[in-house]
Amino acid sequence: MTMLRCALLALLFMFPALMASSAEWHEVKAEHFIVYYKNASARFVENTVSRAEEDYKATATSLGFTRYKGWTWNGRVKIYIYDNAEDYKASSGLGWSAGSVQTRSKVISAYPSAHGFFDSTLPHEIGHIIFRDFVGEDAAVPLWLEEGVAMFQEESGRWGSDDEVRRIMEENKFISLADLTGLELNRNSDPELVRIFYVEAASLVSFLLDEGEMYRFARLCRELKSGTRFEWALKKAYMKYQTINALEAAWKDHLSYEKKK
Repeated sequence: MTMLRCALLALLFMFPALMASSAEWHEVKAEHFIVYYKNASARFVENTVSRAEEDYKATATSLGFTRYKGWTWNGRVKIYIYDNAEDYKASSGLGWSAGSVQTRSKVISAYPSAHGFFDSTLPHEIGHIIFRDFVGEDAAVPLWLEEGVAMFQEESGRWGSDDEVRRIMEENKFISLADLTGLELNRNSDPELVRIFYVEAASLVSFLLDEGEMYRFARLCRELKSGTRFEWALKKAYMKYQTINALEAAWKDHLSYEKKK
């Protein structure tokens, strides 16, 4: 299940991969990425480099990070492409995931046959790195915000989340924003809870970025970077949302309005 994979992946990105010796890896360098591989086809590696650079630019733009300088040279993101799921599992210990990310060291690990490698895994992990690179590793960020940003980069995550949230509301399974903000997930979390968490996170971030509000979203992130706690950062950036309850009410109104259109 994609949502479960994303949740557990995000929570466990701090587990470092046990990389093989560098002598076993070939590498291809690009402006913002270095791709390491063993036996992956040249075409797949070439596509990985190309798509990673495209995702890098698209992610920064979609989040309103117009002054984002990113990383180059020694700061480039390293993408390790394992030959298959077995090699990836043996290295990372995360056999249930399609990929993993370490945002502080800027390392992405995955394998070619991972489901949705180009449409989901790669843009999702790049989204995590760019977001954390912008707000800082030590910023206090609600999990739903960071995961919503990563989901927003996925083709499957950006579209359809609003409809899913409407169904969740109709089924009386909706998680309030206050509860969403305090929610903690782990590998033992109920899969349905994880699914709802991710759907709501994707929809909410999309709402915050909607209708030309990207500059406000970027300000929200800058406030978080400066150490402002989330509710105050939200108030400063959006002004019309004085509390998270006000944000939730506006989000729900948006969902109801779009349904009637």
